[in-house]
Amino acid sequence: MFRFLTAGESHGRGLTAIIEGVPAGLPLSEEYIARDLARRQGGYGRSARMKIEQDRAEILSGVRHGLTMGSPISLLIWNRDWENWKEAMSISATEQPVELLTRLRPGHADLPGAIKYSMEDIRPILERASARETAARVAVGAVAKRLLEEFGIEIHSHTIAIAGVNAKEGQDINWAEVEKSSVRCADTEVEKAMMAAIDEAKEAGDSVGGIFQVVATGVPIGLGSHVHWDRRLDGRLAQAVMSINAVKGVEIGAGFSLADLRGSQAHDIIEFDKTKREWRHATNRAGGIEGGITNGEPIVVNAVVKPIPTLAKPLPSVDLKTGETVQAHVERSDVCVVPAAGVIGEAMLAIVLADALLEKFGGDHLKETLRNYQSYLEA
Repeated sequence: MFRFLTAGESHGRGLTAIIEGVPAGLPLSEEYIARDLARRQGGYGRSARMKIEQDRAEILSGVRHGLTMGSPISLLIWNRDWENWKEAMSISATEQPVELLTRLRPGHADLPGAIKYSMEDIRPILERASARETAARVAVGAVAKRLLEEFGIEIHSHTIAIAGVNAKEGQDINWAEVEKSSVRCADTEVEKAMMAAIDEAKEAGDSVGGIFQVVATGVPIGLGSHVHWDRRLDGRLAQAVMSINAVKGVEIGAGFSLADLRGSQAHDIIEFDKTKREWRHATNRAGGIEGGITNGEPIVVNAVVKPIPTLAKPLPSVDLKTGETVQAHVERSDVCVVPAAGVIGEAMLAIVLADALLEKFGGDHLKETLRNYQSYLEA
């Protein structure tokens, strides 16, 4: 229902995305998309690349007079850093040979990508495997968010751990304070400790990872399905979030901590509010999904982000061409991407929910989708 493709390289001319399935009549602007692109570029510990780029997605098709037309939406984000890479990333053949990049970087796609695609130069692998591609995904996710807002669904993210410094559990999250934080953590004391850990890693020429959490509220009961493995919403969410660069673990709700509990402690007791005629749960250890279907509670997804593998003080590695032991190639990189990864997580959650919502309620025009949705709630 809602699907997309991205194209482009980290230091190429730009990134593009094509989105299909957005109903006609949805208000959408470049300014709305720009807000999430700016949030992705923020975060303590980012590289100098973020000072070069000022990401903005141009809408090339699918929108007329501020409203979607029901046709594919195409987006373009120019890479300002392209000016410094015209020769290395030239589309046409160059007169002068470009130096081959052969020093493999542990933790990247360099080795498996070069072997898979029979490359003598890891530059083509590095360029597409780069997390720069996620700028296009955040732009797509912003379109999905714009659709979800029409149905009262909101999506937020925050940082719950960096380098072993953990936010306090069980507290209400002030999303406005999260947006003010350079590490996207509402607790100012924890924020300072996280920033200190990032500073220490930078001083050592190293990097740090952590955990971000994405929360979706206002999600109705009934998105997803139990009838086939690939329609289960938790499976779709896990795949989407796991696809984010550097993410190595995903849990929904209480996740891995459920392994330590008995069944009587692990499951959420069902309740019914007779006055409001609403179903609810006493707790939300399931993270808003039971049997592959949303249950009306907030969807909660946690993701583990590994430390960025490109290090200022590189690890020992091997030269792809000679087989000799060398120091890994050093490309300009971040020290910590956890805060930015949370914004990307929002985008992936929004994309999956938009697809599931359109799968459930259909409609070629927003009015039709809203009418179907309202009819479902009243049934």
